Amino acid sequence: MHEWLYPMGVVLLGYTVLGLTGFGSALVIVPLLAWQWPLPEVVALTLLMDVPASAFHSGLNWRQVQWRELRRLLPGLVLGTLLGLWLMPHLQARWPLVLLGMYVAGVGVNALRPAAERKGLPAPLWAYPVGTAIGVVEMLFGTAGPLVVAWLSRRVADVQHMRASTPMIITVAASTVLAGMGWEGRLGSELLWQRWLLLIGVALGGVWLGHRLAHLVPVARLRQTICALLVVSGLMLALGALR
Repeated sequence: MHEWLYPMGVVLLGYTVLGLTGFGSALVIVPLLAWQWPLPEVVALTLLMDVPASAFHSGLNWRQVQWRELRRLLPGLVLGTLLGLWLMPHLQARWPLVLLGMYVAGVGVNALRPAAERKGLPAPLWAYPVGTAIGVVEMLFGTAGPLVVAWLSRRVADVQHMRASTPMIITVAASTVLAGMGWEGRLGSELLWQRWLLLIGVALGGVWLGHRLAHLVPVARLRQTICALLVVSGLMLALGALR
């Protein structure tokens, strides 16, 4: 049992972060679990946990989910997943991922500025290329959460609406990616499903804990936490690509 204490602690931490902010679980879990298990297995396991955990989070915040934003992104998500499947054997993705990480960090820094205000919503048509980018990043790296938050931070004014909507978009993105991985036969490992069965309860418990904590945090502080996590996650994406 002691062999499972570390994975259970990492999963609990990652999904508590998701329950609190609406994203960030993969950015915590993937690098920490990769110390113990092979990275491809960790990415697949995290995606398999992300779908029910993110759906559970959205269920806890059902009335605050902005469904129109999901509908706008959905065509691009499907296209991005297919594009990511095609790019996977062909693309050396270091520099695109560095640029993505720096963009996400820049969005977080700008949102942390006291005088930062939204000067206008991006046109809805931008949802198609943004959705495509989310699908590609989720397919290739499994960490599209920061990109989702970067988009919603420009489209949604209420931080609680943004926190509720991000996991639902991640649920759809991760589901499309898992369908692609299943098509390629990458989800057939018995060990993968054994780990999932042992850890999914911990993941859901973490989401519930983070959800409870979110209601104890003032809205302004919660927004600062989300923006700071954007900065950290963007820099982690860029540094991970450079490594």
